[in-house]
Amino acid sequence: MSVSFFNHVRIRGIKTSLPEHYIDIDDELQYFDNNPKKLARQKKMIGYGRRYLADDLTTVTDLACDAASKLMDELHLEPGEIGLLLFVNQKPDYLEPCDANIAHGRLGLAKACAAMNINMGCSGYVYALWTAHAFISSGAVKSCLLLAGDLCGRATDQTNRKGAPVFGDAASATYLEYTEEERRASFVMGADGTGWDKIIRPFGGMRLPYDKASFDIRAEDADGNVWDARQGLMKGEDVFRFTMDVAPSLIRETMKAATWMDADVDLYALHQANRQILDMIVLNAGISPEKAPVDVFSKYANNSTSSIVTVLCDQPAGRKIDHAVLCVFGIGLSWGGAALDLSGMHNGGISTYKTPPDMPTREQQIAHWIKYFKGES
Repeated sequence: MSVSFFNHVRIRGIKTSLPEHYIDIDDELQYFDNNPKKLARQKKMIGYGRRYLADDLTTVTDLACDAASKLMDELHLEPGEIGLLLFVNQKPDYLEPCDANIAHGRLGLAKACAAMNINMGCSGYVYALWTAHAFISSGAVKSCLLLAGDLCGRATDQTNRKGAPVFGDAASATYLEYTEEERRASFVMGADGTGWDKIIRPFGGMRLPYDKASFDIRAEDADGNVWDARQGLMKGEDVFRFTMDVAPSLIRETMKAATWMDADVDLYALHQANRQILDMIVLNAGISPEKAPVDVFSKYANNSTSSIVTVLCDQPAGRKIDHAVLCVFGIGLSWGGAALDLSGMHNGGISTYKTPPDMPTREQQIAHWIKYFKGES
């Protein structure tokens, strides 16, 4: 694993935004043979609970910009103070251009502020934090606004019970800046590209572009779950083995890099894959269970790219978190750990994004782009 250290970067504040609409697993008893005991077992073992889903007019950029605007207000931060915008996500508004440029314009950032996307999923937040620390430490910029989010819930067919109860939508904003004070951050990063196909959305890229025929593709597994070309695929058992191989040792390696013991850590923020996986990671890593929340999955589901920030923002107001260990793993296959000094960080908590009533409908958007092509708008 790659190990790196930074000494003069401060995470000044964080904020998470969720869509308004949600689904409670208790309202989906029909998917558990209308058997309350069967549902209860799954809630206890996997942690199924509530998941928030964006409506058809809401994108990850809407959620991320909402979080960013609120965080900037709470930190009394002016757009001109931001030197770099990073946006990590996998469900972009458009295939081109990247969402970082869209968010840059919507937030009114200065033209001197660079903007770029990072195409990653569950491990993406720590990768983006690592990137932000590197940019700031190099002297290239003095500050960075990091946006992270995904719409895995909206992108999943809700009748597919392998994926639907697991994923929820969310986005977050994190503001980092250079500081003269000593503030050590340790990162342990890794990847195994031989497992690139373990979590994948095969259609929609240049390898398998969408065509009319692809929209008619449908496959059904032994449990009756239906897959079509618009959905992602995951080799669940392989991913589980990968997680158990990587995550516990990643936590130990991250703490070793920081020269921390369990007593030094205030919070372990682990990617909220599901309750069963989290319990096994905590057990195998040998860390204090009371410091590693596993109930965040039940409250918000797996938020993919923004999962870690959801854990941080969900902590009770006023809770002192000076030392935190972050652990992420997922698509790629990839993983990352971070041991961070978060003392004095503003925790903006979790807020709700409300879709504006004047948001253009799908039909209005299509009409706009036709006129745009014709030169009529």
